[in-house]
Amino acid sequence: MAAEFHLRTGKLVALLNGNRTAKRNKPTEEFNHGLAMSREPLGDGQLFQVRIDRKVNSWSGSIEIGVTALDPSTLDFPSSATGLKGGSWIISGCSVLRDGRSVLEEYGQDLDQLSEGDKVGIQRTAGGELHLWVNGRDCGVAASGLPPRVWGVVDLYGKCTQVTVLGCDTISRREETRRPTATAATTTTTTSTDEGFVGMELSDVVNNAILSAYSGSLLNVSLGSPLDGSCSVTSNDALLFHEKCGTLIKLSNNNKTAERRRPLDEFNNGVVMTNRPLRDNEMFEIRIDKLVDKWSGSIEIGITVHNPNNLDYPATMTNLRSGTIMMSGCGILTNGKGTRREYCEFSLDELQEGDHIGLMRKSNGALHFYINGIDQGVAATQTLPTVYGVVDLYGMAVKVTIVHNHNHSDRLRRNNAIMRALSPDVGRRVFDSGDTEVERLLFHPNCGQKAAIVCDGRTALRPHATDDFNHGVVLSNRSLRSNEIFQVRIDKMVDKWAGSIEIGVTTHNPAYLQLPSTMTNLRSGTWMMTGNGVMHNGTTILDEYGHNLDRLKAGDTVGVMRKDDGSLHFFVNNVDQGLAASNVPSSVYAVVDLYGQAAQATIIDDIDLPPLPDEPLDGNNQISPCSLFSLTPSNDLRFHHLHGNNAVITNGGRTAFRQNCRSEFNDAIVMSSRALREGEMFEILIQKMVDRWSGSIEAVNIETPPYLGVTAIRPEDLEFPSTMTDIDYDTWMLSGTAIMQDGNTMRNNYGCDLDSLTTGSRIGMMRSSNGDLHYYINGVDQGVACSGLPPELYAVVDLYGQCVQVSITSGSPPVDNSLSLSNATEKSFPIQSPVPGIAHRFHSNCGKNVALQNDGCRAVRIHGFSHGVVLSMKELRSDELFEVKIDEINEQWSGSLHIGLTTLQPLDVSCSSSGLPSSLLELRSKVSWLVSGSEIRRNGMLQKQNYGFSMERLTVGNRVGVKRASDDTMHIFIDGEDMGVAAAGIAKNVFAVVDLYGKVASVSIVSSSVLEEAESTKPPSMSSDSGSEEEEELSPCENETSVFMATVEFMENHGRNILLSNIGHTATRVASYNQGVVASAQPLPRQLLFQIQIDRLNPQWTSSLSLGVIGNSPERFNFPGTASSIKRSAWLIQRDSVFHNSLKICDNYGPNLDTCPEGTILGLLVDNAHSLHLFVNGMDQGVAAQDIPNPCFVVIDLYGQCEQVTIVTNDAMAIGGDSGHLRCQGDVEKADVVDGIKENLCWTPPPEVNPMKTCEYQALCARFKELLPLPDGYFDEELKCNLCYCESCHKLRGDEAYYKRGDPPKDYALPFGWCRFALRLNPRCEVANVYKKWHTAYHGTCVGSLRRTLDHGELVSAGSSSIFCTNEAKVELQNGYNDPEENSIQEKDVVKVSLSPTMRYIGLDRFCPKIRFKDLKSQRHHHAQVAFQVCVRPGSYKVGPQSVGASESIDPRFSNNEIEWITKERASTVLYGLLIRVE
Repeated sequence: MAAEFHLRTGKLVALLNGNRTAKRNKPTEEFNHGLAMSREPLGDGQLFQVRIDRKVNSWSGSIEIGVTALDPSTLDFPSSATGLKGGSWIISGCSVLRDGRSVLEEYGQDLDQLSEGDKVGIQRTAGGELHLWVNGRDCGVAASGLPPRVWGVVDLYGKCTQVTVLGCDTISRREETRRPTATAATTTTTTSTDEGFVGMELSDVVNNAILSAYSGSLLNVSLGSPLDGSCSVTSNDALLFHEKCGTLIKLSNNNKTAERRRPLDEFNNGVVMTNRPLRDNEMFEIRIDKLVDKWSGSIEIGITVHNPNNLDYPATMTNLRSGTIMMSGCGILTNGKGTRREYCEFSLDELQEGDHIGLMRKSNGALHFYINGIDQGVAATQTLPTVYGVVDLYGMAVKVTIVHNHNHSDRLRRNNAIMRALSPDVGRRVFDSGDTEVERLLFHPNCGQKAAIVCDGRTALRPHATDDFNHGVVLSNRSLRSNEIFQVRIDKMVDKWAGSIEIGVTTHNPAYLQLPSTMTNLRSGTWMMTGNGVMHNGTTILDEYGHNLDRLKAGDTVGVMRKDDGSLHFFVNNVDQGLAASNVPSSVYAVVDLYGQAAQATIIDDIDLPPLPDEPLDGNNQISPCSLFSLTPSNDLRFHHLHGNNAVITNGGRTAFRQNCRSEFNDAIVMSSRALREGEMFEILIQKMVDRWSGSIEAVNIETPPYLGVTAIRPEDLEFPSTMTDIDYDTWMLSGTAIMQDGNTMRNNYGCDLDSLTTGSRIGMMRSSNGDLHYYINGVDQGVACSGLPPELYAVVDLYGQCVQVSITSGSPPVDNSLSLSNATEKSFPIQSPVPGIAHRFHSNCGKNVALQNDGCRAVRIHGFSHGVVLSMKELRSDELFEVKIDEINEQWSGSLHIGLTTLQPLDVSCSSSGLPSSLLELRSKVSWLVSGSEIRRNGMLQKQNYGFSMERLTVGNRVGVKRASDDTMHIFIDGEDMGVAAAGIAKNVFAVVDLYGKVASVSIVSSSVLEEAESTKPPSMSSDSGSEEEEELSPCENETSVFMATVEFMENHGRNILLSNIGHTATRVASYNQGVVASAQPLPRQLLFQIQIDRLNPQWTSSLSLGVIGNSPERFNFPGTASSIKRSAWLIQRDSVFHNSLKICDNYGPNLDTCPEGTILGLLVDNAHSLHLFVNGMDQGVAAQDIPNPCFVVIDLYGQCEQVTIVTNDAMAIGGDSGHLRCQGDVEKADVVDGIKENLCWTPPPEVNPMKTCEYQALCARFKELLPLPDGYFDEELKCNLCYCESCHKLRGDEAYYKRGDPPKDYALPFGWCRFALRLNPRCEVANVYKKWHTAYHGTCVGSLRRTLDHGELVSAGSSSIFCTNEAKVELQNGYNDPEENSIQEKDVVKVSLSPTMRYIGLDRFCPKIRFKDLKSQRHHHAQVAFQVCVRPGSYKVGPQSVGASESIDPRFSNNEIEWITKERASTVLYGLLIRVE
């Protein structure tokens, strides 16, 4: 029978490769209609087998396979295989279905878990039995009683989109083709390959006697040589890498070196194998040559029985389900499943460049692995004689080289060092047995990676204590005697980290121990006191024991003693803390872990005890007073370093975000670093969400905040799935309103709905002492979610769908979102890229409707909606970004901008008779790649869908860029954020191409050419790292600051383009756009406001100044080109974001500094709580960052537009203006910002409504709003548009009581005492300048009318369905034309609408009836009122007297005879905001 598919298939299937390959079209749009069948019926014993070529992650479910008695020639194909009737047997997942009904559950291997490259087949035996084969392994009888005539069926369902037929041979023929032409013994062995590994049993006993094995065979450690002459390797038979390898592997060095290409873009497809099988007792060893720190996971090594000539290489070797044993991390995987989780003491993921990894199959069949030449013991007891070595260059591992003992000289030096380390006589003073002197307790020279032993072994320290918090483990040089105390004094501490010194004992000899990063990671023979608890082998055995070590200070002492009865006692400042453990073995070594804050310790033995150090031991040992985390032990919760593939942990473990958030929506599970205590709150703050994901994918809704729950599974034991719902044991979680256990719903309609949460929301959970799980939303208990939960639960968060970033709060109240990040690279935060001196240009050969302006930097489409194609003036270099900003939008047209790359040269356009096409989609004369909407097209043909941010959503001010990367890929950037790889295989010589299509009518270039020139000609990008490479280390501050600053001036050491004047009070940038960093001459005392005034701006540039503080003296500092390049102890405010050491830690903070006009006064203040505040025109913008060190210096970067600033002092006003006459504008609504009638008002930034610092009154109003049945879609998503007008808030902003708006301008009063929630603005009203030209008024209403009013978009009275009509408000456009009225409804029962320019009148009970409600947080009853803030068209209303019978003046600004406005006209009002007042 031919190995082909039948010509008749499902309606979405296309056949390729001579009908041997079946492909489902539209794989990201459709998940079914993918049926394909064998061309002929299956013969007895014939195996119909396919290979999975391609899968997508868009759907659930995967390939289905089976047989049917239905003839494909006459079959009406159903949408899926499970719809086949009339004698059909289909295997779906791990179930067997007959005619669509399940007849067998839990059969064989789950087909949904198969990966690309896996093989699956179906066989009908002569006895009528159905067998499933997966990767060459028979899964047994699936069904019986099959008719003699059946066809093979494959359903390309769900994730599976392409398969290829491999053969339809009988099993006997297939086995013969696999046998090599060798001896009978060899043939027998080979044919039993799969059975041998399937039935193989690994040793159940972990070899805990490795140390004794080391000491007994210390000199027999293999260095890569064979152990007998029969296995000697000759030059003609040396072990090399096989020429056939993974798709991304490049071989070199005569096939001795393997390297994974594109290591920063791809993390897998890096499998290589040996060119021949391994001999008995032959060492296969490699050296790690190169690592990258972008990925988690690293190299994997092992053996496989598969011949590389016949193997279809998988993406990773752990996907191979037969004949394979791999060492991964610190465990052993057999056929992709974990069989030994802790095979050795450390993980392959922790190896560094230069380390060696080897393996050997012993003559007795045992498999051993070697790390730097040291045998790690038996990994597997029985392996087949014919195996190949295999290496998977996964994750961080990029390049390895096979090590031969005759050509690698440094190997001998490495193993000599190992021998010296293992020698029991090195570094210790040994006394004869007859000598009465006792061997002195010292530190052993073998210590942690970041530790050092000094002072003849008496002192241990972490030289770079401010850079790393772990890898500081040190042990005693000998075992402790009974009743002997080992005591150390803490010499130095740093405030940067949480946690502190840990002390204990271990049975491991320091000479042989592979030291872990922290001793609590050691899982055998170890007792440690950590904090105020005691841990044994990494597990807590005492929670509340003794004095808390985390609270110790420099000079305190800690000690440990094992008494002769085997009991273990700890001492703090010579005070016995009591019994910590019993039955401790006699031969134990003391161990100290210089963790977190602990930087140096010295052994105390009353012999020449050195004094406490006054100065650092060297210049790098900077003990900074900076305290990024001043946390108590109750706030030590962090995210665990183990997490999902797409998750990144930053901010010292307190922040987690999902990388590539616009192209990946799952694989981002994170867990707490430790189990939660009883009654302990674990709370996170949602910091960032994206609108990339909406709708649903099959049955999976991805329009959600994070899943949140708990699990009894330790992070080290969890194989992180793609989503939290895939964890099928010991896990409880909240999804939407459903409570789920082990992936199954156990309760619906729980008290809170995660789907309703937004950025700024806080979600918490707590396990009570009686085992109940409670969830908390913004601090409010939502009640019992489930009961009977076990102790020792870890918190689990799934950053799924729209949720991108969360941070752990420190409980109640929440902390400010301004903690520093770690050194992880975070690409998801855009940084402005302003126009430099030498910018990109558009070429003059362009579309016929395009006009170029500003010397080719701006392109405008002057007619129509098409013929707007423009090209770059020059070819783009590698990694050069071409970026434009949208200047003008024409809502008359649909469609949007297209952007991409093309090989078409602009000069060729003038030579063409037809010129450029009307649209970029029609450009096919040369190869072109472009983005249209969210689609990627090549020469107009669709290549990819659902890519990144849709171009249809772009609006004025958005920036769009295109880059050709060095790996020949095209990347698209939206507002500086890389959307990922759009296309691959891009030609070398390409031009950027932009199509001003549809609504995008004008763009300007905001990028520059990549030049190898001096700093002054480089583009003024705030993200530039210029100067960072030559940046010198900041010198530590030696002198404490005084309480008052003697003088306030700039330091003489500054950027090279700065000129100081006015006795050091004025700084001017005299050249270029950068090199303008200045710093204060003196440290900034606490509670002292340091202010500057912006004197001069240069509109030639974009972007502007940034300012902040640094924790080190700038006196001898070599300033970089921009302040953003300072990467040590620096906090900087740029635009409306806060950065720490060049990494963004806070968004939407204060006003955008780039928009500050001349005369703006900016100030910095560090309060007594060590928090940094920004002041703008005297207004505090709230906390920008916390834990600022003392002393600190102000730093200001005169960048881009900002050319001159002057320090503002009490006795001398700043040069350039008199700030004493400035008057602040308080009501910062949209029309005020653009209103042309406020010449007498100064610029004021939009007030900051920080979700972390919302006032109590605003929070109360917000809680009342949540009780109302109002959809979130009616409200503006920007929280800063919600304004609280309580007494404290409006005074803090400096609001005035009255403002003017409209044309002609008319007064209105701010709604003092109310809280406004901004409504989503109508784009058509914005176009017509409604919010600028119409007047502002207020309308009182009742709670019952709110929903109808918002639904209709019109004011609705309490007694009518609509005052006017239910269609949208008609807006008078600027050209004088009105909207057509063909579809308008006739007026019925027109009722007058009462409005007022002041809430003092319209807020009376007659217009705003009160309603009583109960606050769920305080459990108190309140009265609430509601009203609308509206825009009313001038001339559409009549001004009249009050109608409530008031005898006294209601509002002093408005006469009682003109305080009520009446309108009867349709479309005369537009809703602007919802007002709420609570009493």
